[in-house]
Amino acid sequence: MSKVIKTKPQVILKNGKPDAVIINVKDYYKMLDRLEDKKCLAEFERMRKGRLKFRKFDAFLLEHK
Repeated sequence: MSKVIKTKPQVILKNGKPDAVIINVKDYYKMLDRLEDKKCLAEFERMRKGRLKFRKFDAFLLEHK
């Protein structure tokens, strides 16, 4: 049985300056999920503030074959 060691992110330096970070894979995927959620929320907010456009259903079907 493998043992999971919880560690803080490891910062990789290049020429004395932060260049990269090593993080746990689960933390990485959680971060990606949060970023995707944030992107979706921003898109919904943009759509909510915009004007609604109506079109005929037939035109919609032609566009989305």
